[in-house]
Amino acid sequence: MSTSPIFASVVGFLVLGEVLGGWAILGVAITISGVVWVVVESEERSDERTLDKKAKTTGVLLGIGGSACQGVGLVISKYGMFDAASDQSAPLNPLSAALIRMMIAAAVIWTVMALMRRHSDVPRVLKDRKTMGAMFGGAFFGPFLGVWLSMVAVTYTYAGVASTLMSLMPVMVIPIVWVVYKQRTTWRGFLGAAVAIAGIAILFLT
Repeated sequence: MSTSPIFASVVGFLVLGEVLGGWAILGVAITISGVVWVVVESEERSDERTLDKKAKTTGVLLGIGGSACQGVGLVISKYGMFDAASDQSAPLNPLSAALIRMMIAAAVIWTVMALMRRHSDVPRVLKDRKTMGAMFGGAFFGPFLGVWLSMVAVTYTYAGVASTLMSLMPVMVIPIVWVVYKQRTTWRGFLGAAVAIAGIAILFLT
C-alpha cells in the first residue's frame, strides 16, 4: 500500500491536472522509501509461515492491485466531490462523500458475498460479542474516521500528497504495537520511520 501515492499522483495528474513540484516529488519519494523500510523490517521479523514462490508472487501482485485501486479511488472520489458542486471552491461535503462511498461499497460487498455464498458467516459472527466489539472499533476508526478524513484531506491538498500521508500507517503502528503487543521495533524500523517523517517534513515545507 506504500506505493499508493505513486498511482494517486499519476492519476491525479491525468484526471485532475494536479502537477507536483520537484520538492513535493522528492518528499513523496523519501516518505515511500521510509515506509517501505519499516515494512521490510517487520516482514523479516514476522512469524508467519513461509510461502512458496507462486503464492508470494500472487500476493504481491494482488497487493499492488489493491494499492492501485486505493490511489485511483481517491482521485476519482475527489473528482466526484468537486464535480458535484456548481462552485468549484465549495466541493461536496467530505462526510457526505464518505457516506456515499460506504453505501456503494456495502452494496457491492453484499452482492459479491451472495455470489460467493459467504453470507452465511455473518449471523455466526453477529452472535460473538467480543468479535463484534473489535469489528465495531475497527469500523469506527477505519471506514468511518479514516475514509472521512481522507475525503477532507483531498479537499485541501493534492491527491498524491494526501495519499502519501495516508501511507504512513505502518509508521503510526510502531508505538501502538509496542504498547499493546510488547513488540519492539529494531533500529532499522526506527530509522525507516525517521526517513518517512523527513519526507513528510519536506512535503509540508513545499
